[in-house]
Amino acid sequence: MDKLNPSELHKHVGYWLRCLSNLVSSTFAEKLAAKDISVAQWVVLRTLYDKRDVTLNEAAAEVGVDKSSLSRMVERLVQKGLLIRGEGSDRRSVGLTLTPSAIKLVPQLAKLADENDEQFFRSLSVQERKKFLSTIKQLLDANRWDPAKRGRDQME
Repeated sequence: MDKLNPSELHKHVGYWLRCLSNLVSSTFAEKLAAKDISVAQWVVLRTLYDKRDVTLNEAAAEVGVDKSSLSRMVERLVQKGLLIRGEGSDRRSVGLTLTPSAIKLVPQLAKLADENDEQFFRSLSVQERKKFLSTIKQLLDANRWDPAKRGRDQME
């Protein structure tokens, strides 16, 4: 394609993936808003639910955001009474632990995530969903996607 004849936007797979991602995410955000939680906060809470008592650096790597972005999210979650920030394994590290309220809340939020996925992907069979997910992971791997290096705008 030359400058006078650029490829059409609607012919780009990335365009359609972004449309789908935005729609899935915005609908989930509306469901989470009823619980006063953002999608980014959900990711942090869900990650810490599995990891329990991790440092800020470990959580940032696991969630895929930089430490300063996670620090702001952590502060909001501490203010909401969902996280406890304490000392980690050494004096320079900050330990993060879910509060009992957060431990009760995460399964409720996971149910909303499951319902949201079901709503959007119900037109696909179980086998088609597995293949779709496998294809997405294959493309990410082939392009050396590193969640720790993705853009801040994806989480805020």
